Amino acid sequence: MNTPPNAATSPGQSPVRILLCDDHVVVRAGLLALLDSAPDIEVLGEAGTGEEVLALAAKLHPDVVLMDLQLGAGIDGVEATRRLTATERAPHVLVLTTYDTDADITRAIEAGATGYLLKAERPEELFAAIHAAARGRTTLSPPVASRVMANMRAPRPTLTDRERDILTQLAQGLGNRDIAKALFISEATVKTHLGRIYAKLGVDTRAGAVSVAKEQRLLP
Repeated sequence: MNTPPNAATSPGQSPVRILLCDDHVVVRAGLLALLDSAPDIEVLGEAGTGEEVLALAAKLHPDVVLMDLQLGAGIDGVEATRRLTATERAPHVLVLTTYDTDADITRAIEAGATGYLLKAERPEELFAAIHAAARGRTTLSPPVASRVMANMRAPRPTLTDRERDILTQLAQGLGNRDIAKALFISEATVKTHLGRIYAKLGVDTRAGAVSVAKEQRLLP
């Protein structure tokens, strides 16, 4: 990680006020216990859904939101991040997740996340990342940083959200008609997007598109 794990609060300095969002109750309980052991971090509240974290953030105004990406039904972590960072008193969002695909990393960063941490990190690394995020400094877990650097050296095709949606349906074996029904769009629109996807990935078949997408980690 690119932030030294010794970022402690100076005497007299206010603790970092954070809001925790994770849809797993047991995970939240473990994180709360861990964060409570840090005297320079204050947990204002916890949320299990994207909707809950948005409501709590508007009420509590945390410095940092510790955000998981997969939140079950409803608003996911990426959309919650996008909405939080667009507010007037926007908190910094530090993603804390088990997912490290290129698609997840790209979507989170594009949504405005300040940092991206994996749950496998040591407690001191998490504490340091929270303090770094509170100062607006970017913190990335080493595997995430490696992916970001690799993408900078060899940029992958950029797909729109709709193209990713269609590609995901395609990977599940759905035909154009079923994709159209699933995404509430016309078959003609599906065909148009497929043409653009093929062009971006340099393929001319559905199987080729799925194969390249998996190889380049474009699928969530």
